[in-house]
Amino acid sequence: MSTEDQETATRLLKGLVAEELLSPYAELLASDGCLPSETDEVLGGSRIVEALKETGLAYVMPLGMAVSPRLVATAPDLALQGALAALSRKLVADQQRLLDGQRRMVEMHPFPGAMEGPPDQLVRVLTDRTEITDTSRSLLGTARRHWLTLENFAMERPLEELAGMPPLPTFEGNVASRTIYQASCAEHPVGIKIIQMHTGAGEEARILPKIGMKMKLADEAVALLPLTPTGLPGALLIKSPVIVAALREYFELLWERAVPLGDAAPEMPLKPVQMSILRMLAQGMTDDGISRRIGMKTSSVRRHISTIGRHLGTTSRIAMGAAVARRGWID
Repeated sequence: MSTEDQETATRLLKGLVAEELLSPYAELLASDGCLPSETDEVLGGSRIVEALKETGLAYVMPLGMAVSPRLVATAPDLALQGALAALSRKLVADQQRLLDGQRRMVEMHPFPGAMEGPPDQLVRVLTDRTEITDTSRSLLGTARRHWLTLENFAMERPLEELAGMPPLPTFEGNVASRTIYQASCAEHPVGIKIIQMHTGAGEEARILPKIGMKMKLADEAVALLPLTPTGLPGALLIKSPVIVAALREYFELLWERAVPLGDAAPEMPLKPVQMSILRMLAQGMTDDGISRRIGMKTSSVRRHISTIGRHLGTTSRIAMGAAVARRGWID
């Protein structure tokens, strides 16, 4: 991984994970991982290793019976997603404690009306379904430059009920609207109809094999994140500039990796040697077997596999196979 990639990863996670973990995470990201016997020297001790694993910044990759497992870094976008999920859980818990404390203060305060009027909250928990739906639509109306969404069509009512809905009005204005859809959305007959309706109204759409969560982001000002897969039972309305900026970085990272909708021949991001390695992985060959086949060091093979995984958005070799099959990269 290049120095620029390391700096990007550090920028994405700065302020979201413990400062003491950023440097060892960057070191691990720049390498092919390390053996358990090397962790003290490379990362600074078992405490750091355990913290990296607990926060989802690293994991142990088994390499078979004959090869020792290695501690490897989680891809930056997945690490960011995990950090945001952990932060969301903490915000929900903190918000509940705040509400409990405010309720107790109201019960104890002797002056009526002294506690009326909520403060200007940077993060707000929404639990009313109607309010969540109305907030989602009103956010679109507040966008002046950018409207960015991640969509996987995880919902509580049949997808067919959305097919007759007209495009939202902002799509026809001066707002640059971009959406990254999960590939399964475009594979559903109603899903592709909805996507085509939106792109016909001016939306620019791209596809990824997997979208981990929904997201709506208006400009660089406000974001709406789900607390459940569908987002209807609970959502977070975020106005914190730090978190919104991180979400914007996350979206742009996924956008660069995503495939344009309807692009019959998208630009191939992999080098010929990486395509060869990918085909051998699909055949079930081991790293050492691939190394012998193409006459390359095993460490270099693993470095190429790591690059392939970043382009496909997964570190799982099984998921890699499914992703390349969906994209048609190999027969």
